Amino acid sequence: MTDLDNYKQQLREFYGSRTTYDHEEGTRHPLEAKILLEFVPLHSGQKILDVATGTGLLAIPASEKVGSEGYVIGIDMTPGMLQQARQKIAAAKLQNIELIEADAEYLNFSDSSFDAVFCCEAIVLFPDILATLQKWYSYLKTGGYVAFTCPPETALIASIQQRVCARVLGVSLPHILEPLGTPEKCRNLLNQAGFRDIEIKIEPSGRYRQLTDSRLSETVLKINFKGNPFLSTLSPDKLNQLQVEYQAEIEKLATDRGIWIDTTKLFVRARK
Repeated sequence: MTDLDNYKQQLREFYGSRTTYDHEEGTRHPLEAKILLEFVPLHSGQKILDVATGTGLLAIPASEKVGSEGYVIGIDMTPGMLQQARQKIAAAKLQNIELIEADAEYLNFSDSSFDAVFCCEAIVLFPDILATLQKWYSYLKTGGYVAFTCPPETALIASIQQRVCARVLGVSLPHILEPLGTPEKCRNLLNQAGFRDIEIKIEPSGRYRQLTDSRLSETVLKINFKGNPFLSTLSPDKLNQLQVEYQAEIEKLATDRGIWIDTTKLFVRARK
């Protein structure tokens, strides 16, 4: 198995284990899907693609917006999340929504197939974000919208993860939040992909989390550094040292209320 295959398997397992994704403690997933959906003007009869649809938090209300004359396709590579989405679709008796279990990186649609392409929460996970945006650009009709969310590079204590890894491993690994981590980076990639009329909203948010486990798990490590090949060469001793130093850094942040986690999001839209 290649490092990329291993990374994607880690993603499937990580998200597949989240059986209460819609209601996780402190979650803003439903709210963020709602904000992103409202960021794009949709109307009856349109065709929508929701990439990394997960439990259908955006795809389901999108299908209601485009009505019986419209159609929504949701793609995800995590069977457990799609099962949750199917249950909700069945309960709502929706007929204009289709779910596809697939790796969106290898799935192709005809040019000019969709009026809008959404990706809530997951664009940072793609190995090649520019290539992904270029593919989405081709899927869109002229004037169609792309819309996605991503955290800034300062969120989710990413800087601590990167700093500790650099100190312990002696190499600076690119963090998953870096490519789209500022409005300027988002604009640059969208411009390179051919998009216009770029609009970005910043929604500040955060919460305290209790310090029940301050380890940086191997799964999270591999996801946050996109399965970087360097990680597969590390000795158990190096991994343990990394854990110890990361834990020490996190514990410095502890307060009576727990650790403050910045969950700010960028809401981004652009047109073809």
